[in-house]
Amino acid sequence: MEVKNQLYITFTQFAMSLGRLNGLSIFETKLVLEKSYVLHPHAELLLTSLKNIEETDVEDFKFLFNECIRICDELGPSREYITLLMILESIANEIGENPSLRQSQLAQDIVFKFREEISLINQKIPKPPLYNMLLETRSLLEWTSIYAIYPFIPKRVEGNGRPVLLIPPYLGDDYSTSFVRRYLESLGFKTYKWELGFNMVKSHYIPRLEEKLDDIYEKHKEKVSIVGWSGGGIFAKIMANRHPNQVEQIITIASPVWGVMDMKTPVYGVLEFFQGKSLKERNKRFLHELEPIPEVPVTCIYTKTDGLVPWKHCMEAESYRKGIKNIQVFGSHSGLGANASVLMITANALSANINGIIIKDSTPYIERILYPFYWSSKKWNFLKKKSNLVQSS
Repeated sequence: MEVKNQLYITFTQFAMSLGRLNGLSIFETKLVLEKSYVLHPHAELLLTSLKNIEETDVEDFKFLFNECIRICDELGPSREYITLLMILESIANEIGENPSLRQSQLAQDIVFKFREEISLINQKIPKPPLYNMLLETRSLLEWTSIYAIYPFIPKRVEGNGRPVLLIPPYLGDDYSTSFVRRYLESLGFKTYKWELGFNMVKSHYIPRLEEKLDDIYEKHKEKVSIVGWSGGGIFAKIMANRHPNQVEQIITIASPVWGVMDMKTPVYGVLEFFQGKSLKERNKRFLHELEPIPEVPVTCIYTKTDGLVPWKHCMEAESYRKGIKNIQVFGSHSGLGANASVLMITANALSANINGIIIKDSTPYIERILYPFYWSSKKWNFLKKKSNLVQSS
């Protein structure tokens, strides 16, 4: 966390230097940054660093640029860097809209260079380790045990007939989402299958999905929530980007929602074997369309023991705006469709976003033991108590 704090402080100085370099006053640049910082999860830290900044702190522009990139590289790949880019773009746009400032092109060039450097850092996400790939065999246990576990899964959410479209994973069909659909239906949601056979993650599915989305929307006269597992989440995000007026929200389950063009995964080998052509070459435009963050609420469910998709690709940028949430679960990639915690999170997220409530990482009930968030908080409290005991002694 200390390194991340240093990133925010250095980035604030760098952003201020960008404004000053292009003719904005300290006051004008601070106003632009305040608008971007106020909704950030670390707003208090960012606003404090902004408040305490002095003009002498922003003089060495090149050093601050290089220092930002160095810290980002040290922290490693992260989708959250898109927020830093958004903030720099807001400064560059402010300069571009001011006719009295003549260096707007320089600002755009700097933002472009920053984007390039961040892109290179984000290409370093490794493919899942062999250990995680071997752990995928536990999906057999997950799919067989769900029959015994399902009757005991709590039902604390009311769907009230709200429409939900479910899209299966790569090589999966509607059977893959059967437990998720069954659980949501038991809560009162109206679920819809995708009905396009096995999902081969091809762009030609999109027109038929658009027709289905339009039919469901017209039938209910209200927006449709979309739940996509793995490759299904790719389509969910594209539908949300294309039709925000018809999509209530999207929930992705272990879905690569960004950086897919550079993603390292054994799944690509399978895709190319079956279809005889590079996925990047075949679906370049399709995958580029996946990059923008939809305007609708986004919930990303992921597991750090994913053996098929690098888990960092399955997280969206929570710092980008409100309404974006990443939630970690225990489980294999192939078994998430039969994972009790996934079923409950999906239902809770659907209900929370529909009702404008903040999604919680876990619940106060007994099922909280299923979530990594619960155990990491317990570990933190234990370490904190241990630290206090050491200090008092």
